[in-house]
Amino acid sequence: MPRIVHMTSAHPRFDTRIFVKQCRSLASHGHDVALVVADGAGDACRDGVRIVDVGRPAGRRDRMLRVTRRVARAALALDADVYQLHDPELIPAGLWLKRAGRHVVFDAHEDVPTQLLDKPYLSPRTARMLSQAFRHLERFACRRFDGILAATPIIRSRLAAYNPLTLDVNNFPRIEEFPPPATGNLIRDRVCYVGSISAIRGIRELVKACALLRTPVRLALAGSFAEPALETEVAAYPGWQRVDALGHLDRSGVAHVMAQAFAGLVTLQPTASYREALPVKMFEYMAAGIPVIASDFPLWRDIVEGSGCGLCVDPCDPAAIAGAIDHLAAHPVLARQMGENGRRAVLERYNWENESDKLIAFYADIFAAQRSRTIYSTRHGFAKHKMHSID
Repeated sequence: MPRIVHMTSAHPRFDTRIFVKQCRSLASHGHDVALVVADGAGDACRDGVRIVDVGRPAGRRDRMLRVTRRVARAALALDADVYQLHDPELIPAGLWLKRAGRHVVFDAHEDVPTQLLDKPYLSPRTARMLSQAFRHLERFACRRFDGILAATPIIRSRLAAYNPLTLDVNNFPRIEEFPPPATGNLIRDRVCYVGSISAIRGIRELVKACALLRTPVRLALAGSFAEPALETEVAAYPGWQRVDALGHLDRSGVAHVMAQAFAGLVTLQPTASYREALPVKMFEYMAAGIPVIASDFPLWRDIVEGSGCGLCVDPCDPAAIAGAIDHLAAHPVLARQMGENGRRAVLERYNWENESDKLIAFYADIFAAQRSRTIYSTRHGFAKHKMHSID
């Protein structure tokens, strides 16, 4: 039975992309799957996936300098056929594993070079330097890794220039998490936002929009604030009186919030990285059968308008956001039709079941390439690579 070890030094053990989708799908397909994490919650086994914990980092510096090494050592001790990296900071560990003769896959969750250019705490010059430096590291590593997974087609198209075995496996919803919406009232009294809450994700504009609503609609806010000071700031806005702050919710809680809303908001700010992203929450709203109110980016507009599943607005304009909410509140039949259109698009195209098939096929290619190299090496008498110290 092929053994696959997933490695993360930054994500929680039950991360949706890593554990809920990839690890569980591979395990259910008959692979021996382990996940190495650094969260301090201890070792465990869940849904056929063995979880190995190397301990919680003391801080960002400890995570970058020491925890990555512990993750690499723990992963190597599991003696896997393939090691899959889920964090950019693990790229050096992946190169060490390659020097040790192991097979490595890098999963690019984000377009890091582009993201670095959007960091508000970096000067433009520093951001450009870091972006270029990471791009060089990424190119060097991806050419040596055995395969690349990408969270979006845009990331795939960029990394495919470095490695021919590059595939996008998108973070589309698992249909089973979102049952068909209940029939009954055509209109409800709330919209929702689900996900991490930050300025760059548009929380200021959302709360300001609430103060401009002409209909008695409330905003269900499900997620954690990335910055405590920002929470204090927006809580002082007049529109906060229309907000129900629910905090972080588990997967069932997220589905429940969406089931109680008549629309879902994903009005992220127009940064370079977001314009080309495929936000998970947008597709989850669609899966839940509610219309989407999304940022008017060309890529997003193609999906939303192409599926007839919502409205696109200027994410920097609270009045435009409020107008879209009021429009759907005042037109419940239209809102229901848009919700049905979105769910149909997910059932047909934007779902994890389709992406899972791609992931399984990707690993079949990885293992086939391994067998070919093993046969070639055996015939020609090549010795296995010696181990190198990570210290």
